[in-house]
Amino acid sequence: MKRYLFAAAALTAMISGPALAADVGVSINVGEPGFYGRIDLGDVSPPQLIYRRPVVIERVPGGSARQPIYLHVPPGHEKNWREHCHQYNACGQPVYFVRDKWYRDVYVTHYREQNRGAREQDDHRGGQRDEGHDRNHDDRDH
Repeated sequence: MKRYLFAAAALTAMISGPALAADVGVSINVGEPGFYGRIDLGDVSPPQLIYRRPVVIERVPGGSARQPIYLHVPPGHEKNWREHCHQYNACGQPVYFVRDKWYRDVYVTHYREQNRGAREQDDHRGGQRDEGHDRNHDDRDH
């Protein structure tokens, strides 16, 4: 009987082990290498595009024109856009696909430079707030 219980426990561990490992996620934000999704150009240089004209899969009823968006997608998604547009919530949207090289070499660099100042300000304010907290509210003195 113990042999069967051990075998059942081992089987359960083998089955649930990979399932637990599959729950691990990675978060990648816009402006980082490996990000895929919508990008806002702002004041960055004009993007290098995969296609000169925007791609639209589903026309919007009523013919109302929507502004095109710019997407950075994994290789091959633009070729089979009908299969992938739902992942980006962009099936009824005109889409320009930006080249990966432009995204990595131009957009990521520009995005980091533009956001460096905001991160440094947040770090600076956080440091001041922490110092004031330590000086005024030291729990060891109470």
